[in-house]
Amino acid sequence: MTSSNNTRPPQPDHPGPDPRTTADTYQVGDRVALEHTSDPHTRLRPGDEGSVRRYDPDQRVLEVNWDSGSRLSMLLGEGDRVRRLPDAGWQRVLDALREAGAEAGRNAAEWWAQDTIGGRASGDVTATAREVLTEIEAATGRDIDGLPVPDRDDLAAGHTRYAEHAPPDAPEWEALTGPRRDQARWAWCDGFDEAVEAEAARQCRIVLHPDGDDRDLRHMYPDQVRLGGPGVFAGDWAWTPNDAGDLRIPVGYVGTLVDHWHGWAVFTCTRDVAEAIVADQQEARDRYRQDLTDRGVPEHLRERLIDESLARMRFDGDAIIADETRVHADPAAVHRIAPDGDGRYLVMGRAWAWTPVHPYACDRIAGEIPDPPPAPGTSPAKGAPGA
Repeated sequence: MTSSNNTRPPQPDHPGPDPRTTADTYQVGDRVALEHTSDPHTRLRPGDEGSVRRYDPDQRVLEVNWDSGSRLSMLLGEGDRVRRLPDAGWQRVLDALREAGAEAGRNAAEWWAQDTIGGRASGDVTATAREVLTEIEAATGRDIDGLPVPDRDDLAAGHTRYAEHAPPDAPEWEALTGPRRDQARWAWCDGFDEAVEAEAARQCRIVLHPDGDDRDLRHMYPDQVRLGGPGVFAGDWAWTPNDAGDLRIPVGYVGTLVDHWHGWAVFTCTRDVAEAIVADQQEARDRYRQDLTDRGVPEHLRERLIDESLARMRFDGDAIIADETRVHADPAAVHRIAPDGDGRYLVMGRAWAWTPVHPYACDRIAGEIPDPPPAPGTSPAKGAPGA
């Protein structure tokens, strides 16, 4: 997915199909397993394994030394089928080349980050970070302009990388078949490309996260928030232009989505997040008071205008008292918000227009962002909910 001005696809070092596809060619020593044979007399069964002794591509006859002692040949053109098994020795060579490419890719991405979104960059680096991260996360296969990229067509470089990074007991480059030379070149380049994207994404997340956190937050993106799951929430009123004129959210609140109300989100949160909501409400009142003062509004009118626009909020023991009597011109509009049995608060749910927001749109995030859920088939991390 990394980019290059050279859009020509990788050129093989030999005639014939890409070795990474199911090419109809076999090398002496390749390991295969039987899938089907029409020979009614053989004792071979599907799953039996053997080593290739010889292959005639014109006649499509595969001669095999089967582990059972059989030397039955496979007539691939007449319906016999085998599947190729991994060559552990050659796979070890490819793994070493891929890891060497990955190390080079990580180093290249670190230099890219310094020049593009780091200390040596200028301008709005957050816009660049958002653009690059979005393209990497989209995983659409499109080129990402600017990211480092190896030249997959450079045969001399492939030879040099093989000499430097293949294990000591690996075959000599000159002894490799054309397909294996291509596999060796592309293993290094694949490792490089994957590491560049992973490290570039990590560096972008550091730039974009309010706390410089490099964790992957895709599970907290608005389109991923589900009932019973975590999200970052803010009011629809929260968007505010910063000094650069960009619309930002001064603070987002971590919570768990529990309901929807007229299209808005209803979420619960921990005590520290509830305290942050109350404190930020007071700060908003103070900012509005200062704005009215700067405009010369008399004190008695200032307080009335503030109360008509922003609720008074405070803690009374463990409960939040939210006074919206003047906001709604209703003397009964006083909310007492107590924690539930788990100590969580539903702060102005079904009363304020809350919505899930993108964590990278927030200048600050109140609350602890949970780790993403474990991938299917894996165990939760130690200390994670449910672990």
